[in-house]
Amino acid sequence: MTDAARKPDRIILVLLGIIGVLVVVALAVVFSRGDPAPLDEASPAGVVQRYSTAVIDGDIATAETYLTDSARTVCRGSFSGEPRPARVVLVSTTERDQSATVKVSMVNSYQDGPFGPSEYEMEDIFTLAKEDGNWKISQAPYMLMACSGTPVKP
Repeated sequence: MTDAARKPDRIILVLLGIIGVLVVVALAVVFSRGDPAPLDEASPAGVVQRYSTAVIDGDIATAETYLTDSARTVCRGSFSGEPRPARVVLVSTTERDQSATVKVSMVNSYQDGPFGPSEYEMEDIFTLAKEDGNWKISQAPYMLMACSGTPVKP
């Protein structure tokens, strides 16, 4: 073979090698992302993050520890209308001296449907209050309501 015939073959091999390396790097990034970093548990967003994780995991006892006494007293059990959100994403936090609001985006995924899997997203707000110096949830979005349904005795 002549040098002119070998040159295009080398270019193609180099390009295929570069594409292969890029694919491996992209896969490594996607699979190594893991869980989001935990936020400060003393912050309103950190309380909402831990509460939401407990609710999605079905750990109602842990979720209740993030509710105010009054929220647990009026709680009427878990929301059972739709599956729990697949993801909860922090949108914004507004913190005041004794109260805070945390806006989240909740993403629900469904595997069934006439056209295959689908998902939808909605935003809602958590309301928090300071109780004994700690942030507690006084009102949660209905899709993330979870409690044992047994009122706490004052």
